[in-house]
Amino acid sequence: MYAGLKEYFETLGYAVLTAQEVGLKGSKDRDVVEYARKNDLILITRDQKPAELAELTGTKYLLISNLMIAKIADENLKEKFRK
Repeated sequence: MYAGLKEYFETLGYAVLTAQEVGLKGSKDRDVVEYARKNDLILITRDQKPAELAELTGTKYLLISNLMIAKIADENLKEKFRK
């Protein structure tokens, strides 16, 4: 998964593995996707290519895109500061 969010997801109660922790640091995207598929994991990524490969192979994934972040920020801004 995207390592920058590991501690947050763990705090929320998820069991989390990073590519580095499973020995896939520097591996090809398809190898990371295949590992997630074979181990019935959900791939969380900020990169489009692994998300597309996951889609093609039926691997569970979540793409954290700038669009997603902007939509969440917009919702929160409207909720907190609506006049």
